[in-house]
Amino acid sequence: MTSTKNFSRWADSASARPTLIDGFGRRIDYVRFSVTDRCDFRCVYCMSEQMTFVPRAQILTLEELAELGWAFVELGVHKIRITGGEPLVRQNVLWLFQRLGQLRDYGLKELVLTTNGSQLARLAADLKAAGVARLNISLDSLDPARFRRITRNGDLATVLGGIQAAQSAGFQHIKLNVVILKNRNHDEVVDLVRFAIDKGLDISFIEEMPLGQIGDHDRAEAYYSSDAIHADLTQVFTLTPTTETTGGPARYYRIPDTDSRIGFISPHSHNFCEDCNRVRVSAEGRLLLCLGQENSSDLKSTLRVYPGDRERLKQTIISAMVFKPRGHDFQLDGQPVILRHMNHTGG
Repeated sequence: MTSTKNFSRWADSASARPTLIDGFGRRIDYVRFSVTDRCDFRCVYCMSEQMTFVPRAQILTLEELAELGWAFVELGVHKIRITGGEPLVRQNVLWLFQRLGQLRDYGLKELVLTTNGSQLARLAADLKAAGVARLNISLDSLDPARFRRITRNGDLATVLGGIQAAQSAGFQHIKLNVVILKNRNHDEVVDLVRFAIDKGLDISFIEEMPLGQIGDHDRAEAYYSSDAIHADLTQVFTLTPTTETTGGPARYYRIPDTDSRIGFISPHSHNFCEDCNRVRVSAEGRLLLCLGQENSSDLKSTLRVYPGDRERLKQTIISAMVFKPRGHDFQLDGQPVILRHMNHTGG
């Protein structure tokens, strides 16, 4: 790995900092690393009940993920999100957060985490100390039995305890992520917003992404649009549009006299591809150039055939940008266009 001293000399020259530009002129400054495809939940929209996980030898090592973090920051990436599966079930994952947290001195503006909350009671304080700036926590229901049905084996009390632990650790920017499914949890949107307001949290409602065969439900039948959620909420709350952004695809609204923002992530009803600034790296080391397309590049081969050659790694990333498509092509009915599940993709 390039020494910190050498990196510091490079970082001193701001004019030398490269940027990632795709074939449509979009600047890529946000990358999401999936550190595992494994999870302690089995959410019905994310994976099949009986999953075959990737052999551990095929997963990027923590050291390889740290090297990728340095490479992307040297290429002008400002934000890294750690995802899974459930990232916090990965053994020794705190080491990776500590290493990536050091990049805040070299151009990284935000290190953030998406989690199901199950491990936060034991790890929240250490994550905060490592430099994690914000948390996205999945919470699809406030009813314990319904939460269990959606997650198949999750415990609501454990997740609520994780949220409390994160707040106690000093996290001030916590967002709840809610995947809404018609006739499963769509009737809870008002209660979930009230919960977010009461706890001083943000909340985003997400249209289901049609990735992989799931077997639990018909996605077209379960589809509940962002517009329908918005209509439900405006019967109770005043939603004021805002141009605020966290660098992702959510469209945000404010509720007067509260500290909470309401977000909508709408891959079907309000396509967000035009301004896409993101790429993903799967747990197997595939650089996924679009959530809803198969365009990808093999970074693991570069990491393992040429260990320590960061310039070659960066050139592999740069060369892949020309293959980033204009946008996704999700379909609600019929066979999914993308056969990989969400836990393989990185949430």
